[in-house]
Amino acid sequence: VQLVESGGGLVQAGDSLRLSCAASGRTFSDDAMGWFRQAPGKERVFVSAINYSGKNKYYALSVKGRFAISRDNANNTVYLQMSSLKPEDTAVYYCVSKEDIKGNYVSEGYYQGTYDYWGQGTQVTVSS
Repeated sequence: VQLVESGGGLVQAGDSLRLSCAASGRTFSDDAMGWFRQAPGKERVFVSAINYSGKNKYYALSVKGRFAISRDNANNTVYLQMSSLKPEDTAVYYCVSKEDIKGNYVSEGYYQGTYDYWGQGTQVTVSS
């Protein structure tokens, strides 16, 4: 499985940025996809996730209303649109994936938990 992130960079506070993650090696439409981030000196934390169909989306409270996750199952790509960026959003952003559960109800905790596959990460730096 390969997850390749792109789109990171240096921006100013208030700017927008879109991260992309191209996935290969698994059936993309079977997998939950997500993003985690790790700021300098801090633990890696959940940012956002999306279920296999794209119907259900989940966000950390710190980014809710500013970030939007989406996926393109035809092109095996997941996106993270980041708006109104703040200096505290500065971190390495990691794309993640795992097999999804195609049931009637899946706990939000499933999408905020551990993931099997991780990308190498892309740096996002927001200057004040």
